[in-house]
Amino acid sequence: MEQLPDPPPPSARTRTTGSGPPGRSLLRHRPFALLCGEQIASSVGRQVTTLALALLAVTRLDAGPFGASALMALSYLPGALLSPFAGVLADRARLRTLTVLLTVLQVFVVGSVPLAAALGRLGLPQLYVVATASGALTSMLAVALQAALPRVVHPEQLLSANSALTGARTTGQIGGPALGGVLVGLTGASTALLAACAAYGVESLLLLALPAMLNTPAQKGSRTSESRTAVLRAGLEVVRGEKVLRRQVLAGAGFNLGSGAADALFVLYATRDLGLPAWQLGTVYAAFSVATVLGVLLAGRFAATIGLARATRICAVVAALAIFLIPGASLGPGFPALLAYQFLFGLAATVWAISMTTTQQLITPPELQGRVAGVLQAALIGTVPVGALGGGALASWLGNVPVLTGGAVVALVAAACLWWP
Repeated sequence: MEQLPDPPPPSARTRTTGSGPPGRSLLRHRPFALLCGEQIASSVGRQVTTLALALLAVTRLDAGPFGASALMALSYLPGALLSPFAGVLADRARLRTLTVLLTVLQVFVVGSVPLAAALGRLGLPQLYVVATASGALTSMLAVALQAALPRVVHPEQLLSANSALTGARTTGQIGGPALGGVLVGLTGASTALLAACAAYGVESLLLLALPAMLNTPAQKGSRTSESRTAVLRAGLEVVRGEKVLRRQVLAGAGFNLGSGAADALFVLYATRDLGLPAWQLGTVYAAFSVATVLGVLLAGRFAATIGLARATRICAVVAALAIFLIPGASLGPGFPALLAYQFLFGLAATVWAISMTTTQQLITPPELQGRVAGVLQAALIGTVPVGALGGGALASWLGNVPVLTGGAVVALVAAACLWWP
């Protein structure tokens, strides 16, 4: 069997651009500490937003399997379409200004839902528009922040930095679903979105405090002689030219096709088929975050011991196998089965994501960080809406359990591709 090589050391492929001293503790480095705080606030906001929108669609507006799947698909579709262009923008724009603007717009987009509910004008079309706009802003911000990290820390600190940022994000994910479930139970799903707006507001203030050097574009000069097609193609050429990135993208895209179908039906399946109340659903989501904490603690040592490529292969298969626990929940007590799914999936997917992101950042030239991140994000999440819409349509015909099982099979086959010659 062919073994995927680990990426070369930073000195061989990239030049040092990070501003933090390599021997200095990351959490004592102010710009990085601000990014950690931003991840906590953003994860709380997004977790509450995702849960509240799904519950509004299912419980208040009576969305069926296809309607619930369409809501998820629309939240991912903008990322698939806009990420390459967001990458060009991240390489050429003022990063600090761009990230603050995207977060402020998120407040207005999500805040429109409780406003419409208070006026008695809330409907499924608005939820679809909000999911689409919020997904676009989220994907653009993710690309911008991936491009910003190598400018904040040194290349040899990237693995630790990505692990720490995932841990910070997980801190918010632990409290976010539980907070969302409690708020939905006490005040209703639409009112709970006000808490998400507050979290986005805090996030924008933290981004505003980032150093001014991030407002210097990574790629200087307008280069007007370079066509727009060539600008976009530059990121794609890096991915095409690196076997490690190519294989990871193909496996990740196939994995997201299957898991996208499962994720789209998850809330509907848990609430209607299994009868889980809001607090149990919130606890199930929180179990994922607890597992992510463990994944963060293990990721650096695990990947350093066996290599980034091997860590990716192992964790991809474990994450895919965990998805089979979702349809398995229909055979017995649903709550424990879904808790086990979220724990195993969260642990494996966290190490996988950290390994993939670190590999990407180490291989990519500094002036192309945004564009490569945009190409990868578009490829990885482009199959999510396809899986979500296909899963929703099939579930309306075959039922939830067969589609959930089929999604797990697709995810496992895709993950196994990393092991094939």
